[in-house]
Amino acid sequence: MKRLLVILTMVPLIAMAQEMQGPIFMNIMMTPHPEKIGAFEAGLAAHNKKYHANGAGTVSVFWVASGKNSGKYIWSMGPTAWTALDDVSNYDDVHTADWNNNVAANALPEMETNYWKNDLAHSNFSKDFNLKNLSIFMVDIKRFKQMEFNSILDKVYKVFKTKDPDQQWGAYYNELPNMEGKDFVWVDFFDSSSWMGQEDKFPQWYEEVHGAGSFASFLKDVDAATNGDLGELWIFRKDLSGSSGEVAPRGDQ
Repeated sequence: MKRLLVILTMVPLIAMAQEMQGPIFMNIMMTPHPEKIGAFEAGLAAHNKKYHANGAGTVSVFWVASGKNSGKYIWSMGPTAWTALDDVSNYDDVHTADWNNNVAANALPEMETNYWKNDLAHSNFSKDFNLKNLSIFMVDIKRFKQMEFNSILDKVYKVFKTKDPDQQWGAYYNELPNMEGKDFVWVDFFDSSSWMGQEDKFPQWYEEVHGAGSFASFLKDVDAATNGDLGELWIFRKDLSGSSGEVAPRGDQ
């Protein structure tokens, strides 16, 4: 997240997060064949609007607009739940053939799949909004440092909830261990690119909320609990999605 600057993305950490049972998102990163991008998009749009427009199998598509993954697509199914995945994944032969012939056939064989759980306790979905632009801030948490990281996240959440409560964001933990540095992600949702040019007030806000001189200690805590972070920009592709892009309030706001 742009304004979280030197920190923070998904692994079950605390009792509160476990009790709230946030929704799951199954994200598949796909790369179209460079000579078949038009066919890939056409097949993806038709497939999602026919098979993934409703219920637990609803799919949103995002186009990656920065970093090493630029030009790739995120096929994101959810919000759903582990208990629903068996049903939504039990596709018939017609569905499978449509995917294989009209989507997979126009993509490169490389894919990456991650399962993210929404940490409702650290998210802010306090009003209706429509997906448009996403600022992705992904964090590599050091081994055995989940509890320390969660304490950091508590403090960060308090800062933004106090100083910028109208901004909408989601916090997510990766449901599966990995060696790729993709443990937690903070997602800011915004409409205009001008949001990216706003002054970064996080250090100032942090000390206003947690006390003068507290930011230096915060940076030390972050350094001790994490290996690094990664930022990306994603653009919602409503034309390729089954979902409408509408997001409703949820969680304990």
